[in-house]
Parts: sequence; structure tokens; C-alpha cells
Amino acid sequence: MVFSSITFLYFFLPAVLILYVLVPKKYKNIILLAAGLLFYSWGEPAYFWVMIVSSLVDYAAGIYMTKTESTGKRRAALIVSMVADLGFLFVFKYSGFAVDVINKAFGTNIPRPDLPLPIGISFYTFQSMSYTIDIYRRQTKVQKNFINYLTYVSLFPQLVAGPIVRYNEVADSIDERTVTADKFGEGTALFIKGLAKKVLIANNIGALWTEIKGMDYAGLSALSAWLGILAFTYQIYFDFSGYSDMARGLGKMFGFEFPVNFDHPYQSKSVTEFWRRWHITLGSWFREYLYIPLGGNRHGTARTFFNLAVVWILTGFWHGASFNFILWGAFYGFLIIIERAGFSKVLEKMPTILSTLYTFIVTVIGWAMFDLDTAGDFLHYLKAMFAAKKLVDPLSVYQLTSFGIIFAVCIFASADWRKKIFDRISDNEKYGKVLAAVSPAVQLILLVFSTCYLVDATYNPFLYFRF
Repeated sequence: MVFSSITFLYFFLPAVLILYVLVPKKYKNIILLAAGLLFYSWGEPAYFWVMIVSSLVDYAAGIYMTKTESTGKRRAALIVSMVADLGFLFVFKYSGFAVDVINKAFGTNIPRPDLPLPIGISFYTFQSMSYTIDIYRRQTKVQKNFINYLTYVSLFPQLVAGPIVRYNEVADSIDERTVTADKFGEGTALFIKGLAKKVLIANNIGALWTEIKGMDYAGLSALSAWLGILAFTYQIYFDFSGYSDMARGLGKMFGFEFPVNFDHPYQSKSVTEFWRRWHITLGSWFREYLYIPLGGNRHGTARTFFNLAVVWILTGFWHGASFNFILWGAFYGFLIIIERAGFSKVLEKMPTILSTLYTFIVTVIGWAMFDLDTAGDFLHYLKAMFAAKKLVDPLSVYQLTSFGIIFAVCIFASADWRKKIFDRISDNEKYGKVLAAVSPAVQLILLVFSTCYLVDATYNPFLYFRF
């Protein structure tokens, strides 16, 4: 089940909210847990036991670590929990890739497992690992109630696609929280905003990329190639950031505060800044639990560059079990190392428009590497972008005129201009009241339009579902 579905919007969510409001406070986590397990089982009933077993191991490891002062025993418990978490992740996500590599390298014929990927395993694995690592570091309190711990892991608003919420960020809310009318209204508005970003913008612009991605790249004009990858650039942003907004909005409805995951990344003036604004919780996780333990920047320039390379190759590998994703991670690692080596100072001296344009173009190239199936496809597509036989043809002109308006919406909505305009209006005593009065009507219109699209259209992919 995904948030942008009629089943979730008009059956699952209202039923859970009604039950949640009606039951006494001490039973609210049980309602959330049951809802989380049902939500998860809806799409992947065969593998929800993976989440239960890994949670049980992490819960037991956390309890054990608080009952002993022996560093060796605490470390052993942490290792057991990490082996269990990463073991499940490896078996279901990476075993097929590993078998392919072994067969190719040694000429063997080991059967490929081809196991289905449990939904959200990349996200809840990192969340679970953060819990036991923080307990080992004595940076968070242990959760003594397994129902409460499993509620945290299976919390359906952020279970499938994040944001990656570390346990210490919601520990107090897991035990006790309050939902006020203002917070519920704020959450509803954020949820509808995310739904509109996903359904009305990402789905519409994504249709162009789906069309162009399926064409023969040798026959593409340069304009079509650029329109296609720009369409994907905006599709993945509005798809993922829209889902994150919906997750944060749902969190508020149930009394939680989840961290912000996107901050207008396409306005960045360097690749380093881009990754401080894109999927912020993933970057924070890798920095906290891998980059800093590796030594961060504390052991000289060469070691810093090595640490960055390791982190970014693994960041790419986290996104998918293929060499494309590894190369995509290495690509960003290389760019960030170049910036760390001194190019960032060059970017700082550039006019903002040039540094922003540089960052945007390398990001667009990165998305081509990310979404095309093979390195060969990527190189062919890159050739179409930069060395096509024709710059423009009738088809590309038709595509531009057909999608011009939605491209304009994407550019405006991905920048912080809308927020600045709304903030300025809100600060005005007279117009601020008008804005507050019409906002519910605007939200209702967005909900109605999104619903109409979901009822009428068949194109409703969710890009981060596969991770």
C-alpha cells in the first residue's frame, strides 16, 4: 500500500485515525503497531516476519547491553544485532548481485536466488541499527517494552521510504505524545502538500521520462534527450520529497515530529551543498555511523578522501544492487573530493547563477546514471544529450510544447520562491489573515484534484519503493 492510493486515503487512514482517537492513551501504540503491520503486510505479506525477527534481535540486544557493564559483552551484543540486520539486508537485496559477480568472475554457474525485496528493508534496517549503536554508545535510553519498540520500527508513516528516523529522535514520543488540533491541522496540510507534489507534479512530468526512456537513444534529438532527463530530475524530486512530506504530515497527525528530509536541493551551489539538502536523513546516517567512525577528517587529507570514497560508494550501493548504483555513488564521491581539494573555493568565487548551474547539470547527469539500466545505456544517452546528430526535431518541439507548463511548475515549486512569497504574505497583518482563511479551501481543492487523478490515471509509480 502506498500513501498515494485511494485505498490508503479513503479507507485505511480514516479507519486508523478514528480508532486512534477513540482508544485510551495506553492502547494507542497497539493501534499504531497493528496499523503498521497491516500496512506492511498489504504489499508484502510473505516477508513481514523479517522485520519482526530483526526487531526482536535488536530489542534483545538493547536490553542485554543495559544489563552488563562489560565492554566485551556489550560489543558482542552489538555485533550480533548488526550481523542479523545486515544479514537480512544482504540476503534479500544483495545476494543475487553477489552470485552474478561470482559467476562472472570464476565462470561458475551458481543459481541466482532472485528473492523479492521486502518493502522498506533498506530504511528500517538503518533505523534499527541506529538504535543498537546508540545504546552501545550510551547515547539513548533502552526501550524496555517490545510493543513500543516494534511500534517504532513498524511506524507506517515512515516505514516504506523514510525519512530515516533515528530512535533517539522519537524515543520520548514513542512512550508518550500529545496531538493538538493545531498540530493535526499542520500535519494534514503537510500531507496534502506532499500528495499534490507526488500525484499532480511527479506523475505528470514522469510520463515524459517514461516515454523518452523507452525510445532508441541513437535517434533522439538533443532537445528530447535533455527534456527526458530533466523530466526525471524533477520527477524523482517531487516523488520522493512529496512522500517525505506525507510521512512528516502523518507523523504530526499521530503526535510525532519527523526530521526534514529535503531543503530545495536544486538551488545548491555545490555538490557538497546538494547532499546537505537532498535525502538529509540518509546523509546524516552515513556521516554519524560510518564517516565519523572511519575517522572523518581527523587523520589527514589522504585518509579523509579515502573515507569520503568509502562512504559515497556505499551510499550508491545502498540505493541498489548493481554496478550502476556503485558508479553513481563513486561519481558523487569523486565530485565531493574534488570540491574538498579546493574546487569549492572556486565555486564560492563564481557568480551564484554559474555555481548553481554547474551543480544542477552534474546532478542531472548523475540522475541519468542512476536511472538507466546499464553503463552502456548511460553512455548512449549521454551522447544524445551532448553530441546528437540533430539538436531539434518536430517530436522534441511537440514534447516541449506539451510539457512546457508542467516544467514551469516544476522549476517554480522546486525553488524556495513559493515559501518566500507565502512567508511575506503571512507576515502582512491584512493579507496574512486572508491567506489563513483560504488555505483550507486550497488544500481541499488539491485533495480533490489529486483524487480525480488517482481515480482516472493508471500511471502512479513510486520510485523509492524499490529501495
